[in-house]
Amino acid sequence: MEYDDKLIEDAVLALLVAFSSDDGNAWKGFDFEIMNRLHEQGFINDPINKSKSIWLTAEGLERGRQIADRLFGVKAQAVHATNADI
Repeated sequence: MEYDDKLIEDAVLALLVAFSSDDGNAWKGFDFEIMNRLHEQGFINDPINKSKSIWLTAEGLERGRQIADRLFGVKAQAVHATNADI
């Protein structure tokens, strides 16, 4: 699936704002509480280690792809735009 870079940029900016302080200070890493919840749901490996990366589980990879396709897929956006014209 091809993704719309602008939609991804908008989503990342929105997440940075959601996790920033009132003065706009945002940490570059993901919120550990969220990472822990994703781990508890079986979507990623244990995020508490020295590695700067995480591994998605097979279930997490599939679910993430479905969400990314729905939210950021270029073809999906064309369908939404067409349906909005009806």
